[in-house]
Amino acid sequence: MDNNLLGLLRIRVKRGINLPIRDTRSSDPYVVVTLQNQRIKTKVVKDNCNPVWNDELTLPITDPAIPIHLSVYDKDTLTGDDKMGEAEFDLRPYADAVRMRLENLPTPTTVSRVHPCGSNCLADESCITWVNGKLVQDMVLRLKNAESGEVEIQIEWIDVAGGHGL
Repeated sequence: MDNNLLGLLRIRVKRGINLPIRDTRSSDPYVVVTLQNQRIKTKVVKDNCNPVWNDELTLPITDPAIPIHLSVYDKDTLTGDDKMGEAEFDLRPYADAVRMRLENLPTPTTVSRVHPCGSNCLADESCITWVNGKLVQDMVLRLKNAESGEVEIQIEWIDVAGGHGL
C-alpha cells in the first residue's frame, strides 16, 4: 500500500450535456479521468451527444492539492479516438469539508459552496452537501478546448484502513 495514501475518491461520472459532434451526425463519447500517472475511464456510449454513463470510478489520493483532469473522447474504430474537450477540478474545497469530520446532520445539508471562476471549470455553483451520512460534491464541468459540452459528476471521499486520512 502507498505510504502516502490519504484515502480514495469515488467519482461518479453521471452524464454529458451537449457534447460536440465528432462523427458524421453524433459521437461515441467516453470520459478519461487522470491524476498524475493514474488513468481510469468510463464505458463508451454509442451515437449520443448527451450520454448517460452513471459510471463510478475510484482514485487513490495522496495529495488533495493536485487537480484532477477529465478528458472526453469520441471512440473511433479505424482511426485514433477524437478528443472532444477537457476539464479539471480542484479537490481542495471538498477536502476541507471532509476534514471538518461532520456527523449527524439533517439530510440534505449544504456545507459549502464553490463558485465558478477563471481558475476552475465549473459551469455553475457547486454544492458540497451532507446526504444520508456522507459528504458529496456535485459538479457540472464546462469543457475547455471544445465548441460546446459539459460533464456532470459527483465526488465522495472514502476512508481506507491504513490510509492517513485527510
